[in-house]
Amino acid sequence: RVSGVSDSTSQSYSYTVFELPAEARLRFATLDSSTEARALALTEVKGAALPEARTVPFAAAVIRVSELDSQLARLKAAGLRVVEPRRSQTPEGRTFTEAAFTDPDGHIVVLYQLD
Repeated sequence: RVSGVSDSTSQSYSYTVFELPAEARLRFATLDSSTEARALALTEVKGAALPEARTVPFAAAVIRVSELDSQLARLKAAGLRVVEPRRSQTPEGRTFTEAAFTDPDGHIVVLYQLD
């Protein structure tokens, strides 16, 4: 079921992770599963032409982890592309840190740790 629909700020982490142009406007719909709030998020991109052949995927797996710093150190040591961490806040006001990386097959993965 739909949990919420919201417009993104120009500071959204999605601009960096998905290499979206600054003029793009983003709107998110988050969906709840029967066991997890915001289990899936869909993003609408408007106001900017996107290239037909994308080198950056439009999808990402999002995984909650503990000890994000040590995970990032391992990813960097493995030579993977890492998008630097960023602090953010859930709709309920909980703070978290998120970071993204591209796996060896070219998939984007976002890791997050709740404070």
